[in-house]
Amino acid sequence: MDCRVVVEAAVPVYDVQNADEAVRIAISKTGEMLNPDLNYVEIDMGERSCPHCGDALDPAFVAADESLVALELEMTVFNVERDEHASRIARKEIGQRLENIPLEVLVVEEIEDTDDEDADETELSEE
Repeated sequence: MDCRVVVEAAVPVYDVQNADEAVRIAISKTGEMLNPDLNYVEIDMGERSCPHCGDALDPAFVAADESLVALELEMTVFNVERDEHASRIARKEIGQRLENIPLEVLVVEEIEDTDDEDADETELSEE
């Protein structure tokens, strides 16, 4: 089974003036740490919401020219037995390159294997 795993990372950024700048720097910093070994990991802004009212918040919290940015890192894990196996692999692979950055698995989805179905259909039509 193949799975798509989304991991949330809390990336610290220093010497920033606003949330947009913090997000750009955090994405760049994370990309540098992951590349070239994990260039297949997709990096996107995380989604945060107010715990009381549910309103959407910026993915970066800025205070005293320092920021903590929520990023979502998405990767596909192949040939796993269970969802827990996929999440452990993703956390290990990403965590080895992002030292001292907290990670939390948000989503583990099984990917439908369309290649096998196409191959089965091709074999049937050839017969």
